Amino acid sequence: MQALQFSATGSLDSLQLRELPTPEPAADEVLVEVRATGINPSDIKNLLGLFPYTSTPRIPGRDFAGVVISGPPELKGKAVWGGTGKGFGFYRDGSHAQYVVVPADAVALLPESLSFAQAATCGVPFITAWDALERSQVQAGTRFLIIGGGAVAQAAHALAKARGAEVVLAARRAEAVQELQAQGMSAFQLTEEARLPEQALEHFQQQAPEVIFDTTGFWLAAAINSLDTFGRVAIIAAPKDGLISLSPLDLYRRGGSIIGVNSLLYSLEDCAQILTQIGAAFDAGLPAPSEFIELPLSEAVTAYHQVSKGGSEKVVLIP
Repeated sequence: MQALQFSATGSLDSLQLRELPTPEPAADEVLVEVRATGINPSDIKNLLGLFPYTSTPRIPGRDFAGVVISGPPELKGKAVWGGTGKGFGFYRDGSHAQYVVVPADAVALLPESLSFAQAATCGVPFITAWDALERSQVQAGTRFLIIGGGAVAQAAHALAKARGAEVVLAARRAEAVQELQAQGMSAFQLTEEARLPEQALEHFQQQAPEVIFDTTGFWLAAAINSLDTFGRVAIIAAPKDGLISLSPLDLYRRGGSIIGVNSLLYSLEDCAQILTQIGAAFDAGLPAPSEFIELPLSEAVTAYHQVSKGGSEKVVLIP
């Protein structure tokens, strides 16, 4: 089979498209013919050596959709999606290949409302967003502020709106805010940290947000100062040095909570269960992803370099 593989971490230079043996599934596994597989920022970080547990040689890739060609009778021939979980693409071969082997319980049936390519864009951003919403208790009527405008932020917006939450996004760049507004989302431009509490009140009818999801890692201190009593801040990122200056007193006075969100803490089987719930939301009317580029697997190395340079559009590889 054709597959991407890297032999060392630290740069993208060792990534190559290679001819490798098709993997053989064990008794409790499935062999999936990959029809589409997404490139995520974490795939780039993996090659750059930012995950100390990655082993080589390794096939990268965390999200996929395809057809089971070998495995339990009840799954054989079924369209499925999966990926995202602990170890996948890091110390277990991932999905940037024509075929992938995963545990039989690590795939979910593909929702009828999604194509293979659409499904391959969803795993990491939607599972991350789902986890943030679940653990910060976003539900109908929750005043929910999302900081950032990327894939996770937009997934969180879609899932929260489906739950009936009152959702507003905030982004630093004016063009990002305009793009979000053009898609029908309520959004405002972040100016400076000291103004975030005031801006949040303005966009929630003079009530403070109950939950803030900082998808950037740069606004945690300001988010705490913007919270309602007993509010929650979910966070998925941090500055490069990992350090954020904040006052615990500000958190204490509000009775607030900080929730760290990391999809790599979940197993492949856990992620399949989450994808089943996300799939039901898509089939119930959640808008299907539409902003992505499809490229053949033969162009994957070039695509990795493009994503590494900061390309904003999601890339889906088609084996």
